[in-house]
Amino acid sequence: MLCKIALGNVRRAGKDYLVYLLTLTLAVTVFYAFNTISLQVDIAGVTEQNAGMGDALGGIISGLTIFLGFVMGFLMVYANNFIMKRRKKEFGLYQVLGMSRGQVARIMALETFFVSLVAFVLGILCGLGLSWLMVFFTASIFKTQIADFHFFFSWGAFVLTVGCLVAIFIVTLIFNLRVVARAKIIDLMSASRRNEVVHMRNPWISAVVFLVGAVAIGVAYARLLHDGLPYDGSAQGMHAFLITTIIVVVGTILFFFGLSGFLLKVLQAARGLYWRGLNMVTLRQLAAKVNTVSFSMAVIAMILFLAITSVTTGMSLASVMNETVEHGTPADYSRILTYFGPQSVKEMNEEAATRGGSGKRYTVATEPLDVLQASELDTVDPDGADARPFDLASIIGRSVQVNVYDSTPMEKSVPLVTLKTLCDAVNMDLPSGTETSDATGLGLGIMEESDYNAYLRFRGFDEVDLGEDGYLITSDMGASINDVYNAVMAKGVDIDFAGHELHPAAGAVDYEASVFQNAMMGMNSGTIVVPDELVDNAGLCLYCSYFLGDYADGVSTDKGDAFVEAHRRYGDLVNNSGEIAAFWGVEATRTSTYESTNSMNGLISYLAIYIGSVLVVACAAIVTIQQLSGVADATENYRILSELGCERRDIAHSVLTQQTVFFVFPLMLGIAHSCVALSVIIDLVELFGGITIGGAVGLTAAIFVVAYGGYFFVTYLMSKGIIRDATRVRRSL
Repeated sequence: MLCKIALGNVRRAGKDYLVYLLTLTLAVTVFYAFNTISLQVDIAGVTEQNAGMGDALGGIISGLTIFLGFVMGFLMVYANNFIMKRRKKEFGLYQVLGMSRGQVARIMALETFFVSLVAFVLGILCGLGLSWLMVFFTASIFKTQIADFHFFFSWGAFVLTVGCLVAIFIVTLIFNLRVVARAKIIDLMSASRRNEVVHMRNPWISAVVFLVGAVAIGVAYARLLHDGLPYDGSAQGMHAFLITTIIVVVGTILFFFGLSGFLLKVLQAARGLYWRGLNMVTLRQLAAKVNTVSFSMAVIAMILFLAITSVTTGMSLASVMNETVEHGTPADYSRILTYFGPQSVKEMNEEAATRGGSGKRYTVATEPLDVLQASELDTVDPDGADARPFDLASIIGRSVQVNVYDSTPMEKSVPLVTLKTLCDAVNMDLPSGTETSDATGLGLGIMEESDYNAYLRFRGFDEVDLGEDGYLITSDMGASINDVYNAVMAKGVDIDFAGHELHPAAGAVDYEASVFQNAMMGMNSGTIVVPDELVDNAGLCLYCSYFLGDYADGVSTDKGDAFVEAHRRYGDLVNNSGEIAAFWGVEATRTSTYESTNSMNGLISYLAIYIGSVLVVACAAIVTIQQLSGVADATENYRILSELGCERRDIAHSVLTQQTVFFVFPLMLGIAHSCVALSVIIDLVELFGGITIGGAVGLTAAIFVVAYGGYFFVTYLMSKGIIRDATRVRRSL
């Protein structure tokens, strides 16, 4: 009997549950489709290039799904409050007719179960289709070819989706049961006639609250633009960022709490507009909802901000890496050798002495180590029967080694050239993100002219002639840091290099001739090329050696990559005296750099689109349910307006105006928050390469048009239907 009543209620209240059903269906669809990523990458051929990528990406998506499931659950609980508000009289009537609260609770549980079950079935069916289509999207973003497409079903994604939906169901059910359990019958029966207690009716106070919120938001914007992001992790930076976050959150809440009163006061001043049509009714209804939806609008604005920022930033970062990877792979293979500095050598030798001596001694290198010869100290397959030295020279044809020196002379603590001194010379601020970087604290690297010319010959570029007093600056970073170097050389800024006055030998950084290792983004933050004899006379320590090599004729890319990627144990980098002078840094092939870039692009793209889509759907669903419930609650008012002679078109226009405020204002503030945050993020990303957000903005706009705009359109259409039904029935005399 209770099951029959529950089914009848679901059919009868289908309009009330429609948006709830749609949102749960979309959530199940997205949860299932994105959690099939491990199967998608297998079919798309990604695992052939990146072993383990499917498992890694699947693990990240699964963890994120659990988090988003909690977010969706609590948001849906909040939205469900508006549906329950309309059902209170009905539940009270059940108790008046003799049902116990336990029976009413079971009816509610069955209704929620039926709606969730339908949403689950529809969502899984839609998720299957979406997951199959996403295989082609996966192949596109990972730049692979689909060799064997076939339809598939993922039990792992199915179980995880069931778990998320069950969690949402349980949380929603607990909330619904709590509503009935704590309410008295008289309160349930009179719920439709009870007006919300509005604690702030004075429009002047509302206007002041609104202005205070707007000012707080402006202060937060100014602080963020001035302080930037706490990329260095310092306590001071994190504290300032936390204060900025609190200010913008509080400001957003105050902004919406006083919004309706502010609009009411402003439009009351424009009396011609205020008394036109149903504007007075529209504004009064907006003002009456200030306590009901102000906090939810603030939350929605912040969530939309996160969605916009995540999608735009993620897709922009992927674009940066796509644009820089080709420029950043000058050789088939690259390897870096990093030398120990005097302070490091002192500390490591002291530590070895305290342990009773380990037989190892560390020293400061006086001459560069030959990377090809040093590579033979590595052992390939060290635990196997075929253990052998890593003979890199056997597969390398053309190669070059360039050595970079520390700009701080021995026995001194002040670098010869730093990024800050160059910025001061041209009256420019330090680029965002460089305040604590090596280029600022340790100074720019120093390279001999002969090494740089050898590098230029390897790359096929013309050599340079610095003369006795010339210098060049090389950098493969983005515009924010290269603009400083270009200004320094264009303005002819002289450099005091250990007592020698140097003049720029070119007018700008040669961006193409500044890449010394294979990498997906810029890694050379600034290296100064000077005449050889000046380096010898300045008493500089070696900092690192870059090795670039192309495979020899007859050595294919696959063979060469397999040779250098074989498992090996790294040997100690010792000088002729047997003392350890350096350690191995990053090594990369051109192929692995491209694969890493494609993998990172795929990961970022998936996460950005996944997070953005779920958050946008959740926000749109909340606003939709709020507005539909509000329209349903106000049917008596619309009936009275109709009986007084108001056209149905004017009533619908009044409702559209209110819904536009509730949909658009959180979106506008979320966009404003995102624009400020993105401006800071863009400055930071520009350190590593030029960033353009055009394509990302287009994708973000598409998501919002389809999801957020679609919910807005559905809300208005359903509201018109409610108004039509309400105004069709006349009050009996």
